[in-house]
Amino acid sequence: MNAAVPNLVSDGQILAEVNGCLGLITLNRPQALNALSLAMIRDMTTLLRHWASRPEIQAVAVLGAAREGKAPAFCAGGDIRFFHQAAHAGDPALGEFFTEEYRLNHLIHHFPKPYIALMDGIVMGGGMGISQGAKLRVLSERSKLAMPETAIGLFPDVGGGYFLAQCPGHVGEWLALTGHTIAAGDAIEWGLGDVYVPAAQWADLVEALRFSPQPSAEHVVATVMERVDLAPTADPKAAAERIDRHFGEPTLAGILDSLAAAGDDWARQTRETLLTRSPLMMAVTLELVRRGRKLSLADDLRLERDLVHHAFHLRGAARSETVEGIRALAVDKDHAPRWSPAAVADVDAAEVAAFFVSPWSPAEHPLRDLS
Repeated sequence: MNAAVPNLVSDGQILAEVNGCLGLITLNRPQALNALSLAMIRDMTTLLRHWASRPEIQAVAVLGAAREGKAPAFCAGGDIRFFHQAAHAGDPALGEFFTEEYRLNHLIHHFPKPYIALMDGIVMGGGMGISQGAKLRVLSERSKLAMPETAIGLFPDVGGGYFLAQCPGHVGEWLALTGHTIAAGDAIEWGLGDVYVPAAQWADLVEALRFSPQPSAEHVVATVMERVDLAPTADPKAAAERIDRHFGEPTLAGILDSLAAAGDDWARQTRETLLTRSPLMMAVTLELVRRGRKLSLADDLRLERDLVHHAFHLRGAARSETVEGIRALAVDKDHAPRWSPAAVADVDAAEVAAFFVSPWSPAEHPLRDLS
């Protein structure tokens, strides 16, 4: 066993290798679009803590295993079927998943060595959580970034309240509420990616990181940067102006009314998307992003840990919007969630406020020690 690679527990769902000064982590669950399991989160945490302490490891890169003959996926999020089963079973592993995932997100944002996220293909939910804290976020024309949690009656977690809030104007509210997927050019323009490497260069890049000499962190970064090109982009400035006009409204009802009044195709389609989402969890999401502009990452993750506890437990599993959303999307696959309430006008402000009351005292909070 290479002393630079500790023992792992995920039965091959995380692969670790060392090339010179570079530690490489491969998410190896391609049949599930490299979605994160609790064991994968534990292995990534073990590796990063170990490599942070070892002077011979000077940089870390993380990538998703390829799918033979199919479009790539970096990481499509967390294992939502597990969430559904665990919520119904009252399994404490559900809480452990989110506590440990958010700790991993925090560790990545504060990692003391260059951490490079190779965000080729699908990067959603939990995949954003393990990439947005990277020192270098590398995209291709195949990259598809989104925080689609409102589609399952959840909110953009894994630090989404923090990193979406950093987007210019009201782009964060738009991404959080709609779950809209963006490409490399917009992601870089809006601060959710750093550099673009064309897909034609991708295999060569990964090969170089794996097998070419990597004597220093500077050399690792240079291996990426020598393949960087200008990202193809539409007109993100024009898109941002349109987003700001509607998503700067102070309330959820105001956003919907503004979209209805605009009458153009984009506004109509955006409004139709919002009308398929959980009204309650959209209200929670809007409040999270707006609070997130004033929060540190640690405070945001503590708040998200409160919110995700309530998402599953405030009403119990039988009436949880999140359990119902996962049922409709991934379990029964009828794509017909029965939201309660069904209309934005019927959302109870007191119930939204209850989400933001921590179930723990500060001394007992599972993420109390994050700073």
